[in-house]
Amino acid sequence: MNKQQRNRRRWLVAIILPLLSIIACLYGVLYGSISIPLSEVIPILWGQEPSAYRTILIDLRLPRVMIGWLVGACLATAGALLQGVMKNPLADPGIIGVSAGGGITAMITMVMLPQLSYLLPITAFLGAFVTAVLIYLLAWDRGASPVKIILAGVAVNALLGALTNGIMVIYSDRVQAVLPWLSGGLNGRSWYHLEFMAPYAVCGLILSLLAIKPANLLLLGDDAAQLLGQRVEMNRLLIILLSAFLAGAAVSVAGLVGFVGLVVPHMIRLMIGEDYRFLLPFSMIGGGTLVVFADTVARSWFGSIELPVGILLAVIGAPFFLFLLKRKGRFGLS
Repeated sequence: MNKQQRNRRRWLVAIILPLLSIIACLYGVLYGSISIPLSEVIPILWGQEPSAYRTILIDLRLPRVMIGWLVGACLATAGALLQGVMKNPLADPGIIGVSAGGGITAMITMVMLPQLSYLLPITAFLGAFVTAVLIYLLAWDRGASPVKIILAGVAVNALLGALTNGIMVIYSDRVQAVLPWLSGGLNGRSWYHLEFMAPYAVCGLILSLLAIKPANLLLLGDDAAQLLGQRVEMNRLLIILLSAFLAGAAVSVAGLVGFVGLVVPHMIRLMIGEDYRFLLPFSMIGGGTLVVFADTVARSWFGSIELPVGILLAVIGAPFFLFLLKRKGRFGLS
């Protein structure tokens, strides 16, 4: 792809992707087990007249769509940052153990300390963040190379997965309430959850834009980045912690939603290239759009059954990722 074609694609994506995001959000607000006419939305939002749909729109769907968009944006941004800074296309909050850290602390809270269930978002967030710090410390040996961080993350992920399964076996009588959260879902999310996660998510997404320049320089290699005046280890640590911060914000309200941080950055990268000036904001919008659309499908296409969005994303994401593998012939960032 030459420079002119790439610039043309970037302009197209910059126009089409926000439109798709708006359409997905409208779809999420209007459709579900009960459909809301579009003509009712504006009067309800402005409070011009009472409506039978007001509670559904204001108290249920609006916060759920907003949370879904922020969750998708956080996960896709975290995945894009990790894939670049670690030079590994498989880097993802779920694969390197950050999401598992939030998952096990949430599991402990729900199963072993149910009286503290109101602290679930906080404990999941702290679990993800502490896990990221632990992975970096385990990988440190006069520096923390991307390979060591990936290996430490995979090991920690396996350990936390085993501990989670052990808790489920020991407390098998209490596990039923936990399964939907472990599958990843937005059922029952309200303004309380949005008020908790929105400040962290918005702060993390803004900070990620400040990481564009160091992320681009790290793509050149450690030696080249050092020659250009970058503190490679410090930048890598800060970007990993920022990714954990974003993943923790998402996990804290949506549970273990997978494949968003893995697939969305690859989709965007195939269309517009590796430049983080475009890759990061487009991944942000793409992730939010995907989660909102998938959540709406999960709760409206299967009759009275509401699937956790994490299950649907896995069904969509796994075949798509295999398609990318076959198309590219190998895993790569180019």
